[in-house]
Amino acid sequence: MNIAVVGAQWGDEGKGKIVDLLARRFSIVARYQGGHNAGHTVHVGGRRFVLRLIPSGILHQGVTCVIGNGVVVDLAALFDEVDGLAGAGIGVDGRLLISDRAHVILPYHPDLDRLREASLGPRMIGTTSRGIGPAYEDKAGRRGLRVCDLADAAALEEHIRDGLARRNELARDGRLAWTDVFDRTRQLGERLKPWIADVSAVLCAAMADGRSILFEGAQGTMLDLDHGTYPYVTSSNATVGGACTGLGIGPRSIHVVLGIAKAYTTRVGEGPFPSELHGGDGDALRAKGGEFGTVTGRPRRCGWFDAVQMRHAVRVNGFDALAVTKLDVLDGFERVPVCVGYRLDGEAVSAFPADLGRLRRCTPVLESCPGWNRPTSGVQRYDDLPANAQAYLQRLEDLAGVPVVFASTGAAREDIVVKNAPLAAAWFGSELA
Repeated sequence: MNIAVVGAQWGDEGKGKIVDLLARRFSIVARYQGGHNAGHTVHVGGRRFVLRLIPSGILHQGVTCVIGNGVVVDLAALFDEVDGLAGAGIGVDGRLLISDRAHVILPYHPDLDRLREASLGPRMIGTTSRGIGPAYEDKAGRRGLRVCDLADAAALEEHIRDGLARRNELARDGRLAWTDVFDRTRQLGERLKPWIADVSAVLCAAMADGRSILFEGAQGTMLDLDHGTYPYVTSSNATVGGACTGLGIGPRSIHVVLGIAKAYTTRVGEGPFPSELHGGDGDALRAKGGEFGTVTGRPRRCGWFDAVQMRHAVRVNGFDALAVTKLDVLDGFERVPVCVGYRLDGEAVSAFPADLGRLRRCTPVLESCPGWNRPTSGVQRYDDLPANAQAYLQRLEDLAGVPVVFASTGAAREDIVVKNAPLAAAWFGSELA
């Protein structure tokens, strides 16, 4: 059985932990979009791993990890990650494959990112300035550089000359020399050679042999280029459809779609956020949840769980179930509100608006759930959760319209409870049920 793990909110939902939890029963973990602007944090054996490009399954020996054509790859960032894992005793040789069709982030792409953000002024998007957007723009503009192009020295030189000419025309901080960029890119391309593969063919052959695949998304549904809060989105399709285009697989290859959602809501960067909290409870959620960006360190905006947004995510992804993370962050709140609807200019709104002007005017309709005084932190059996915590998970399930199968109660791999054990056993194996 093949399963896709997809962020159900604005990213940072805890996908890395859930992928790590599930990965041991899969032969392959395949990342399908985004770049090193994503940060999946995994805590194992008292150690903290931050993975930006390499799928979270790399922490399990015997699991092959794949970076698909839908990912944009900064070669220097990739090898920083590889070398960091090696320093922790985790080797990737023979276990990591990178699509020959993946596009490459070149050293001038972050410069173009920063220049564009600066030019927008108060309309800035709030990107990580890692060059992700400009690399995807080059891809869409049919001027991108793919991994398979790294071997052609003449074409690479021409490509880098043209790209730097655009960069140097816009920048006022001096000119970058094409030779430096060319030499560094060629060196990294040589190092990459053993891992380059036709990922679509590899995955299809694996499925034909009966091997199981876990498809790993980055960012979250509300950052999807088409279905998120455009233009305050990423430059790729973070919804489940991105798995098909970003890996070269057919939609019938995905048997279960698991959405990952925090027990509350966060987002980084600009854009409307109907259930956002300012001060008070919002500051408490940020402090207790450690809500600071894995990649950038920026403080995340915090709000209550938003059921309107969640139903939108359930619909566009076809979620079969949810995994709810950071339940323990809500420990100690006397009441835990949930946004069950919006009001716009005095009228009830049942669907998530596409028009950001309308979305900005939406106010949340809150339903107050009773909190719990007994801690959930570290609880590993659903029946050991406080009754009100169980009731809260059930309310989220009812509002989302899909079952909750897991709830995370801490950062460690083992801090997890299973709700709906029969589903968990059928989809993820009896050892997790």
